[in-house]
Amino acid sequence: MTHHPTEKTPHRPLYTPEERRRRDETPWTLVQGILAPLQFVVFLFSLYFVLRYLATGEGAVIATGSIVVKTLVLYTIMITGSIWEKVVFGRYLFAHAFFWEDVFSMLVLALHTAYLAALFTGFVDTRGQMLIALAAYATYIINAAQFLIKLRAARLQGSRGGVEAGTLAEVAE
Repeated sequence: MTHHPTEKTPHRPLYTPEERRRRDETPWTLVQGILAPLQFVVFLFSLYFVLRYLATGEGAVIATGSIVVKTLVLYTIMITGSIWEKVVFGRYLFAHAFFWEDVFSMLVLALHTAYLAALFTGFVDTRGQMLIALAAYATYIINAAQFLIKLRAARLQGSRGGVEAGTLAEVAE
């Protein structure tokens, strides 16, 4: 059988009925629902302190502390998110529905960890550390957008009644 570009290819839904059931039953879904907005609030405060430091040279201690807190919240959401993914999809990372989000999350983690390494080793001065944090924050925003798109896809799938509806291709249209 050959595939013609004009033919509509069936798309895998974001969740199978069993995955949806596991998602809805696990307490890790609520944990993620609490941690995600908390992380965003922490991010906003930290971003303010980092930008203030870069603009004025003042507030290095509070900016540094806020980045460390943001990074710890990120680690927490990544660990609990991996547990959630294992419960729902049977694997800790790179499940079919969240493969690219997980790939990009690795970059987010790497940059936040690079910040901590720069902070604790003193290899980079405070300004350089803040610039690493900004790069980490830029990747975090992209990754958060990826997850919001998936949340929208899940809601569309749920409102259309399951397996035949709510595929990622439909969300993009």
